[in-house]
Amino acid sequence: MFNKNGIALPLVLSAVLIAALAGCGDGAEKRSDANAVSLVKAANARMLNESFHSSGITTAFAGGKQEMWSDPSQGLHLEVTGGVSGDVYCKNGTAYTSADLFAAALRQRGQQITVPAELRSAYVTTKADQGCDMYYKIAETGRRAEGKDRAVDGKQAQAVEVTAAQSKDVYFIDKDQQRLLLLESQRDGRTSATTYGSFGEKFTIILPAAEKTLTMEAFRARVTR
Repeated sequence: MFNKNGIALPLVLSAVLIAALAGCGDGAEKRSDANAVSLVKAANARMLNESFHSSGITTAFAGGKQEMWSDPSQGLHLEVTGGVSGDVYCKNGTAYTSADLFAAALRQRGQQITVPAELRSAYVTTKADQGCDMYYKIAETGRRAEGKDRAVDGKQAQAVEVTAAQSKDVYFIDKDQQRLLLLESQRDGRTSATTYGSFGEKFTIILPAAEKTLTMEAFRARVTR
């Protein structure tokens, strides 16, 4: 689906799902939810303010793999390979999606378009209303899943589960450092696992040059005329 600005939500490749869970359950569930919210807020703050790298399989495209680099000062770079290839950059609330990847997301919504040769190296800009951390942010609607707590890469991790009609995401958060270590997702019959690490390391993220970018409206005009 697309948000009101047209950004392809399937491109949220770290499987961040913003959805309200039905009902609030009994008292025990409420206590568990409160624990989850506190844990999720701590993890989101840590991930927002510290550089990191992630890699894994994406549920956005069949056979796709994704790799992401995030740095608080430079922005975010996400690379998709496999059945579909392309890049997403994001900084200061603006997302830059490579034309081929943007077109692939549109085709998944039934819009059959072909990217002309002169646009193959272009990037489509859209407003990321929820901020660039939407590509990895954990929804605060998650619930603690104590039964799934386990060690991840030698670190004890606490599990938070976010569910919706056609999806389930389980986030494993470092108990001591409040960092997201692993995401296991099920969405529309596809499964994926994404690992997070290299915290605090230095990366180089270079946004697309201005002459290589165009708005979503301009992109649609060029591919539908």
